[in-house]
Amino acid sequence: MNLTRTAAAIAALPPLAVLIASARPVPPTVGAPAELPRAFVDGAGWTELSLQDFVNVNGDDTTWREEEGVIVCTGKPIGGARTEDTYGNFEMVLEWRHSTHAGNSGVFLWCPESAFEDLEPGQLPRSGIEVQVLDLGYEENWEKNKGVPSNWFTSHGDVFPVGASKMTAFTPEITYERASGSYVVGKPQSARSFPTKRLTREAGQWNHYYIRAINGEVRLWVNGEEVNGGRDCSPAAGYLALEAEGAEVSFRNIRVRRLP
Repeated sequence: MNLTRTAAAIAALPPLAVLIASARPVPPTVGAPAELPRAFVDGAGWTELSLQDFVNVNGDDTTWREEEGVIVCTGKPIGGARTEDTYGNFEMVLEWRHSTHAGNSGVFLWCPESAFEDLEPGQLPRSGIEVQVLDLGYEENWEKNKGVPSNWFTSHGDVFPVGASKMTAFTPEITYERASGSYVVGKPQSARSFPTKRLTREAGQWNHYYIRAINGEVRLWVNGEEVNGGRDCSPAAGYLALEAEGAEVSFRNIRVRRLP
C-alpha cells in the first residue's frame, strides 16, 4: 500500500519510516495453526504461480527469491513484481506471512501496462486495485504514536483503488467495537473499503486470502471468511502484482483460475 500517497489525500501523516521505526524481526510462530482454509481451490482450471510467472519490475537481483515453493520478498527497494499474463475475470488463493512487526505489502489486481512503464526503484505500481497485506503491528504503531486508533486504514484486508483506477467500496465507513469503546474508520464517500471482521494473524503466522474478481467486482475472504470488497472497478482487466514495500514478506500456494 502506498501509505504516504494515500495519506496525503486524506490528512497530513508522518512518514512511513516513523510508523515502522520500531519494527523488529518476528520468527515464525511455534505451534501456530498449520491448516489454513482452502477456499475454492478444488476443481479444474487452477494454475499454480511460482516466481517464474512474475516479472521483477523495478527490484534488484536480491528483492525476490523462491525457497522450497515460497516466494520471499525483501521489501527493498520499494516496488513490485507483476505476472507475465493479464487477467480479466478470475479467482485467486494465496497465503502470506510477514517476517517483521508492522510489515507492509499488498496484492495488486487489474493493473494496466502503464502502472509499470519506466517504474523506477522506490516507486510502487501507479494504478490497480490493491488488496492490503499489512501486519497488525502497523495499526498498533499508529495508535501508539497518535494515541487513538487509525481512522483511515486497518491491518485486516483493506481493498482500494490506486492512482487512476476506480472502485466503489462495499464498506467505505465502519464502526469497530472493542473493550475500551467503539471507533470509526473511513468516510461515507471513501473509495477505500474496510473489512467487516478483523481476522488477520500476527507476524510470523501464515494468513490465507481468497480473492474473487468478476465483471469489475472484487471480493475478499480472509482466513476463510468473506470480509471486504468493491464494485465498479476500472479497469477490470490487467496484470496481477505482488508489492515490495520495505519489509520482508513471504507468499506461497498462489493459485489462479480464469473465469468466464
